[in-house]
Amino acid sequence: MDVTPNGGEATGAPPPHEAYASAPDLRREMHQVLALGAERDGRQAGPVTGPLVGGRVAERAWLLRRAALMDRMALDAPGSGPVAAAAETAEQLVLHDRRHPDLVTGPHHPDAITLARSHRLYVRRAYAAWTAAGRPGM
Repeated sequence: MDVTPNGGEATGAPPPHEAYASAPDLRREMHQVLALGAERDGRQAGPVTGPLVGGRVAERAWLLRRAALMDRMALDAPGSGPVAAAAETAEQLVLHDRRHPDLVTGPHHPDAITLARSHRLYVRRAYAAWTAAGRPGM
């Protein structure tokens, strides 16, 4: 089982309560992320939550929000399923950010955290930076 500490002091990642301080409640965020995914995949006409800005920026925002949602869900219910989903969506964000480093918000890129067993700490740091930057792509 993937184990990610709640604090990332050694990696510069904020603890979850700081990283997600301004995040919508889980139910609302789940609804919005699912709706954005349906819009993205063409299963639902959009825009769902307002106009999406730029395809690549909007794609990163969706990947980041989805990874953060899964991380938060795994923190609330740390069973093997939620933890695996959080690790998988974090990895998808990392792969995207490696391909598109120009879209990364904040000073840290995905490979800056090498000691963590998963990239969930990167998600927390990226979400906090994205929020501080005014949530680009939304």
